[in-house]
Amino acid sequence: MSLWVFCLVLFAAFLHALWNAIVKGAGDKAVMLGLIAFGHVVFGGVVLAFAEAPGAGAVPYIIASTVIHWAYYALLNAAYRVGDLSVVYPIARGLSPILIALGAQVWAGEVLPLAAWIGILTVSGGIMALAMHGRAGAMPLVGFAAAGGVALSIASYSLVDGIGVRGAESVWGYIGWLFVLEGFVVVYVIGMKWARVRALPMRSLALGIFGGVVSSAAYALVLVAKTMAPLGVVSALRETSVIFAALIGVWWFSEGPKRGRIVASVFVGLGIALIAGVKGG
Repeated sequence: MSLWVFCLVLFAAFLHALWNAIVKGAGDKAVMLGLIAFGHVVFGGVVLAFAEAPGAGAVPYIIASTVIHWAYYALLNAAYRVGDLSVVYPIARGLSPILIALGAQVWAGEVLPLAAWIGILTVSGGIMALAMHGRAGAMPLVGFAAAGGVALSIASYSLVDGIGVRGAESVWGYIGWLFVLEGFVVVYVIGMKWARVRALPMRSLALGIFGGVVSSAAYALVLVAKTMAPLGVVSALRETSVIFAALIGVWWFSEGPKRGRIVASVFVGLGIALIAGVKGG
């Protein structure tokens, strides 16, 4: 993996953790997710104004990814209603590398060597340490189930988009349509909860839309990187967002204890570095 791609995905990881923190910090998380989806549509519209249309072969992938993202939003909203950012986020983001590696082996022909699987297990160990530390015991079973569902949806859309964007005749056209189609989420959430949207202060409205722009920018960078590096490498490196999320959770939301979560985050980072090194070498 080139230094350019490495830095690209690392920056995307930070942006991804940041928008998840915005959702967690919101009082009305369902409405905030609707506003974030609106930010996606805005980003996608701007992209489409300058990008060429993707090929017809990319359409099934765009539709499939859109549907999977609907499930992702619903599960993410449910998980954040009952759990800490630094508990839910590591489970959701942490299980996905294993699922993506398995899926990429089946559908993309990316076979990982033994050393890479050791790295994945290292990542999983650090993630479980993050998830089980502190307040995890207080989170109800439905929270863990929702977080696991989020992980499955992440792995699903990551594989679909990774394969779809590679076959698209226009990478940015694929990205633009992917986000514009989230207009269905906006119509549903905002339409069903219009009174609650109107009750939000202007600052919260702006924060939600800003979170959507940040989120879409993060995922766009990841998709661009997937056209230049193997899916397993990009997806694993992207999970450095777990480290950023843990640090945000401890210092922004005062979720503790700090030492255990920081140590576990470093452990996750070491595992991810091992995976990236094996696949990128």
